[in-house]
Amino acid sequence: MHLSNSQDASERSTILLVEDEDLLREMLEETLVEAGYGVVSAASGEEATDLLNGDPLPRALVTDINLGRARMDGWELARIARANDPSCVILYVSGDSAHRWAANGVPQSLLLAKPFAPAELVEAISGLLTRSGSFQS
Repeated sequence: MHLSNSQDASERSTILLVEDEDLLREMLEETLVEAGYGVVSAASGEEATDLLNGDPLPRALVTDINLGRARMDGWELARIARANDPSCVILYVSGDSAHRWAANGVPQSLLLAKPFAPAELVEAISGLLTRSGSFQS
């Protein structure tokens, strides 16, 4: 778990980032922090569920779907996040599960197919937060 504190967290939306690949998680976290978001990161769904009730409460979840050998996948994690907070913004990232999004994804979510450019990640999460009214500037 890692919390980035480049600004006061109350001044921006906090994103829970879940990615089992360390280098990719670090790159995605850096991208989101540089875009002005607070980021709390986890390497597994189980670790992430503990953070869903954190302070500050995450306004968005960016999750890989296939979380390695973990018991929980990104689909299940997103359902838990929405049950905990129906306004939580969900962005899935995946290299091979896009075809399952319509059947497994939570309503009003997006899926960003890997590989993607850092700007695509920022654009996707910014758009979701803006549409949901959750963006704090």
